[in-house]
Parts: sequence; structure tokens; C-alpha cells
Amino acid sequence: MRHRRKVPQLGLPADQRKALLRALTTQLLREGEIVTTKARAKAVRSTADKMITLAKDGSLAARRKALGFIYDKDLVNDIFAKAAERYGNRNGGYTRLIRTKNRRGDNAEMAILQLV
Repeated sequence: MRHRRKVPQLGLPADQRKALLRALTTQLLREGEIVTTKARAKAVRSTADKMITLAKDGSLAARRKALGFIYDKDLVNDIFAKAAERYGNRNGGYTRLIRTKNRRGDNAEMAILQLV
């Protein structure tokens, strides 16, 4: 039973789930938006918000935590440079989830996840 468990399982083992969330978060921060399933988008939303919150902090410890999660070092430097001016007056809610059509092959609910 999974009563009161907050982590979305996404039908994957823990290591594969962590790698998927890291890759999708990196892609979201690089491109500004991604198209994925609704369940994955909801899971990525929390990790992306955490990375932007770290970037707003701007300390060395926060930078090292972000480097431990995001694959691209240049992307981390870019996020830390721009996050304070872009999200300085916003207290969370850095992403927008837009539902789209269901996927043709398996009828999965699809969504677009954008940075605000």
C-alpha cells in the first residue's frame, strides 16, 4: 500500500525514475518548455521549482546542489545568472502546465510544461 506517499512512481525503478526526472528537468530549463505525459510533467514540476529556488539563492552550496542534479554545467551557470532577475519577486510557481490532446498510440494524457 502507498498510503500518504508523495513521490510519483511513474512505473519505474528508483534509479530510472531519478534519471528520467533529471533529464526532463535539464531539458525544461534548457528549452523553456517540454511536451510529455501529464504524470511526468507533474513530477518534473517539483524538481524544476527546486532548481530555480536554488538558483535564486545563488550561494555556493546551492550551486553545488544544482550541479549535482542538472547534467549541464553551462546550463547551471546560465540559470544562476538569470534566475534572480527573472523570478526575483515570485514565491514559487515557476512552471505552467497546459493539457493537450491525448497521445494517438496509447491514449495517454499529454501536457506542455513551460517556464513562466
